[in-house]
Amino acid sequence: MRVDLFDFDLPPESIALRPASPRDSARMLVVRGAEMADRVMADLADELRPGDCLVFNDTRVIPAQLEGVRGEARIGATLHKREGVRAWRAFVRNAKRLRDGDRIAFGADVFAIASDRGEDGSWLLSFEGEEPVELLLERAGRMPLPPYIAAKRPTDARDADDYQTMFANEPGAVAAPTAALHFTPALIERLRAAGIAHETLTLHVGAGTFLPVKADDTIDHKMHAEWGRIDAATADRLNAVRAGGGRLIAVGTTSLRLLESAAGEDNIIRPFEGDTSIFITPGYRFRAIDGLVTNFHLPKSTLFMLVSSLMGLETMQAAYAHAIGAGYRFYSYGDGSLLLPGA
Repeated sequence: MRVDLFDFDLPPESIALRPASPRDSARMLVVRGAEMADRVMADLADELRPGDCLVFNDTRVIPAQLEGVRGEARIGATLHKREGVRAWRAFVRNAKRLRDGDRIAFGADVFAIASDRGEDGSWLLSFEGEEPVELLLERAGRMPLPPYIAAKRPTDARDADDYQTMFANEPGAVAAPTAALHFTPALIERLRAAGIAHETLTLHVGAGTFLPVKADDTIDHKMHAEWGRIDAATADRLNAVRAGGGRLIAVGTTSLRLLESAAGEDNIIRPFEGDTSIFITPGYRFRAIDGLVTNFHLPKSTLFMLVSSLMGLETMQAAYAHAIGAGYRFYSYGDGSLLLPGA
């Protein structure tokens, strides 16, 4: 499909620079088939059925943005995928000043050797020393806010909490599964009391999620791989929900992509551990999920293509036009939506 079909105009003032407070006070656009209703996230239990199950991503964002020097050249690095105990693939700013084997000093006694430049322009950074890389990043790195926020304000101490979900447990993401930022212990308790369960899986979100689609046609776009895991016990419980008549509602496109990667043609979710580069565009047949909680996405992005695959392009164009007109807040710190294609 032509990528320009997924374009739309978004006023700059629609981009949220801080999350709602409290988190579950964020607005929620409910889209059922072609019908729309304005709600807030705290109402979510009223919009689902007893027996449904929400599926969250429990990845934890690491301080994956680094600033350093190679000689006199300033080098910026955003880690996006782990490739070994001490090695991370990274997108590099000022990469033209970098050569294979160069040593980068990131401050706080943190050093890395650059090698193996990829076709996408990324570099492999191998961190020196014996300390766990996670400790080095805590010392030298900062929270990797999305570029559309970072361009408008600097990262600060609030982001260390604001950009983690209540489920964040498994370190390894360089971007938050932002749909889950709307959830609070109080909201989870209301959902539980309404007979709505929840499960977690792990997908370490990479910085590739922010990369623009540069191809003119979706068939020419290559997704970056991300590592994920669903264990056997979780897969069994998820399959039991659907077998019992409940619906699986992915919270975030990351959870959805991993669930769809783990499901077979028979719609059964199987244990999964490894990389996925699944790219969902209109015409895709969903196998694992029945609905999605998600934020509002970038024009011409793979994520807007995904929600258009679930609900239909015309429906999502109308939903986004409504959201813009009604003053919804967009992107990572913005408001949310509940998308139910069959309801």
